[in-house]
Amino acid sequence: MTGHEEQVEAGRRVGRRSRALKIVGLTLAGVMTLGIAAAGWVYVHLNDNIKSVDINSALGDDRPAKAVTTPTATASASASPLPTGSVNILVLGSDSRSGKENKKLGGGSSSGARSDTAMVVHIDAGRTSATVVSIPRDTLVTRPSCPLSSGGSTAVAYNSMFNSAYSVGGAVCAVKTVESITGVRMDHYLEIDFSGFAKLVDALGGVTVTTDQDINDDDSHLHLKKGTHHLDGTTALALARTRHGIGDGSDLGRIGLQQKLVKALLDRMASISLLTDPAKLYEVADAVTSSLTTDTGLDSLSELMRLGQSLKGLTSDNVKTVMMPVVTAPSDPNRVIAKEPAASKLWKSLQ
Repeated sequence: MTGHEEQVEAGRRVGRRSRALKIVGLTLAGVMTLGIAAAGWVYVHLNDNIKSVDINSALGDDRPAKAVTTPTATASASASPLPTGSVNILVLGSDSRSGKENKKLGGGSSSGARSDTAMVVHIDAGRTSATVVSIPRDTLVTRPSCPLSSGGSTAVAYNSMFNSAYSVGGAVCAVKTVESITGVRMDHYLEIDFSGFAKLVDALGGVTVTTDQDINDDDSHLHLKKGTHHLDGTTALALARTRHGIGDGSDLGRIGLQQKLVKALLDRMASISLLTDPAKLYEVADAVTSSLTTDTGLDSLSELMRLGQSLKGLTSDNVKTVMMPVVTAPSDPNRVIAKEPAASKLWKSLQ
């Protein structure tokens, strides 16, 4: 090969390498663009999943005082500081029968929904410890007058079952009733329905729970021997709902099982590396957001993420689960009322 021919061949190799580099560059650019577009779609999709209720506007200023909190600075000067103050969140599990999946899982009457589970979650200042207080749904309370989205308001109701507040006035009335009986301001509201809870458990790969006795409840279709069990979403939901197969068949026995599930969920989330598994992270996030209703302070993915990031130091070992102290109601042996002064002392400790 002559010198001229060698130069021509060298030029061709350079040209081929150049074209190859351009193709690789364009391919990488395309992948990055698709990745950014996919990330953008995921964010919009998850964000749009979330439903919200403007509780603050509905209730106005006639509420318990809001705790004053002081945020601390983050490591990055440009980032917004994460909240570190104490916060109270009303968490409701709804037995809504809206939607095919909720009906299949045994939701409430087709005419409406009830708050099947009610927990006041108090996160201490510093956000490394918390107290979860369950309110029995069969508790007789004075239900305050609640504003209705259609206009007007409900009448005050005496000796009314606690879970009737959600039935007559939705999230707004549930929050107002809890604030009325506790004297504690609810900073946020979270509601998840049957299908959402089951999907969350399945997305996490199930949860492990230890039962202290055999459970045989034909109503919830749950039959478990005493011992440790790894439950899928449908079985975990049945455990959260069972009441006739344990204790005296009241709501009080069920609350203990629900509190076991709360800790089991925290343990499960801590045991898997969601941040290193984008597919699993998306599955969990989609399960949560698709069946979630919040107050307007938590109605975006960014706000929920900030809340989650502020709780990164919270472990199940530092979560205390209790039930509002109650006694049998004098007017009805199948109902309970707050036990005083123990109940008031408990709520005072969360203010």
